[in-house]
Amino acid sequence: MSSVEAAIRTRVEAGSGALIGYLPVGFPSLGGSIDAAVALVENGVDVLEMGLPYSDPVMDGSVIQAATQKALADGFRLRDGFEAVRAITAQVSAPVLIMTYWNPVVQYGVERFADDLAAAGGAGLITPDLIPDEGADWIAASERTGLDRVFLAAPTSTPERLRRVVEASRGFVYAVSTMGITGARADVDAAARGLIERLREAGSTSACVGVGISTPEQVREVLGYADGAIVGSALVKALADGGVDAVGALARELAAGKNAL
Repeated sequence: MSSVEAAIRTRVEAGSGALIGYLPVGFPSLGGSIDAAVALVENGVDVLEMGLPYSDPVMDGSVIQAATQKALADGFRLRDGFEAVRAITAQVSAPVLIMTYWNPVVQYGVERFADDLAAAGGAGLITPDLIPDEGADWIAASERTGLDRVFLAAPTSTPERLRRVVEASRGFVYAVSTMGITGARADVDAAARGLIERLREAGSTSACVGVGISTPEQVREVLGYADGAIVGSALVKALADGGVDAVGALARELAAGKNAL
């Protein structure tokens, strides 16, 4: 069992589920993003998802786009992602996944990227724009290095696509709660519950819901049927508005949602 799946399974067996927190590397600075990630774990986040800033973030909403564009403007380089993972894993034991669009990995070199991520102590990749059918190079590299590979499933995915995603994923399957870009929403789409049921039918043993989750109540709701709840935009906004203290405080509030189950 991978470190990510083990962390999620520990929370599920404890009677709740896992809280997964997203932050972009390099925002508000490289050091600031490392400190913020550590604060998430210290306040109840079980798995970290660190995003690599990218010039064409097609899935990201305005809050995350603004943060990643600032990081790029400030000189973010891909190697900063490995530095951040190394620094975070030196301070906390929670597994750290990298969220990245596929083009930067290809430009860096798939095998080289896998080696450098593993050497930094990273757990694996979440690849929002890579589907298993086109992921042979990454699947092979992750098999060689023991890294997790998290593919996305959407409410519109066909049964065949869901089976393929479940078979190809390791760590968990990322269930997109609603169609569209990331961002906090007043209600998590009811389609998420149905998608989790379909993933279970396809054989998934670890499925987490992301996109739109921003409150302890939503965390509690999602963990009533999924293995994990993923929060991104709300945490990034807290970091932008109030710094490390604010993002730690929000993580603590969100973690209360899982503990209330």
